[in-house]
Amino acid sequence: MEWTPIWLSLKLAAITTFILLFIGIPLAYWLSRRSSLGKVVIEAVLTMPLVLPPSVLGFYLLLTFSPNSVLGSWLLKYLNLSLVFSFEGLVVASVIYSLPFMVSPVKSALAHLPKSLAEASYTMGKSKLETFYRVLLPNIKASLYTAIVLTFAHTLGEFGVVLMIGGKLDGITKVASIAIYDAVDNNQYQQANQYSLVLFAITFMLVILVFIFNRNSIRGPLE
Repeated sequence: MEWTPIWLSLKLAAITTFILLFIGIPLAYWLSRRSSLGKVVIEAVLTMPLVLPPSVLGFYLLLTFSPNSVLGSWLLKYLNLSLVFSFEGLVVASVIYSLPFMVSPVKSALAHLPKSLAEASYTMGKSKLETFYRVLLPNIKASLYTAIVLTFAHTLGEFGVVLMIGGKLDGITKVASIAIYDAVDNNQYQQANQYSLVLFAITFMLVILVFIFNRNSIRGPLE
């Protein structure tokens, strides 16, 4: 078994989760404070990656990033960047595909916090930014950890979107899920089993972490 696909999967999941921390948390905060028609539309768009078959989303991303598309040709011409069949393309596609896994737990936790918590912070002279980072986020730590773990685990197991955007280029886009598919396609079941066992072990540990975070949240810090 080669470890390069496992390393690429971990690298992709780590980069995607890091980027989504800066995109997903502010978006979750904005959504938790709005109740307009625009919010409903944005939430519907965010939910689409959860209900769409990954191959469908991957196909449309492939068309969008293709050098023949407006966006793809612009990226290639002005930034010399091609997102199709590249690791950078996998990162962009994974950010889109895994966005709801970061946003949903954080938004739900923020929406259930009592408004008096933020109001008390404002009366003490704290700005909105200080209130957000020093008051609100510390009170949703369990949900924040859960969102991070879920985003990482979901990205780790991507298949359809990754196959459409990245294909299976050795050392570049061939992540573990693609390596498993490739091994089975070539009747190398022992190799597929080895890749699967490693992914199973990593994912199981991540799920255990989610349950630990949730358990601590339910019991409370004083128990």
